[in-house]
Amino acid sequence: MILIIGGAYQGKTEYAKEKYGVNPDRIYDAEIPKETEGLFIIDHLHEYIKEQMKEGKDPETELLELKDLPGCILISNEIGNGIVPMDPFEREYRERTGRILIKLAKEAKEVIRVSCGIGQKLK
Repeated sequence: MILIIGGAYQGKTEYAKEKYGVNPDRIYDAEIPKETEGLFIIDHLHEYIKEQMKEGKDPETELLELKDLPGCILISNEIGNGIVPMDPFEREYRERTGRILIKLAKEAKEVIRVSCGIGQKLK
């Protein structure tokens, strides 16, 4: 599993498509595909986490199962920087997403931070 993080609109998805040669029909937006063989991208992972939390589900368990899939590329915005939200759900979402990304980063084969379309390998 590969984890790509960075700010909003920094070119994370384009970077992943170019670097790893992912077919556009294998890019999933905030959802886990049923078919997990081969190379695929789960984009907007932070939005997937938010939706799971809104539905009262545990996104962490399902996401950590992806760690053993060599063709899985996870892309998430960094949402922990900036002003702390006043809304209790938004604060919990922000903190939980950060904790999930920490666990995924520990398990990932590679962790890359993208800024201005340039990837910097962290792990």
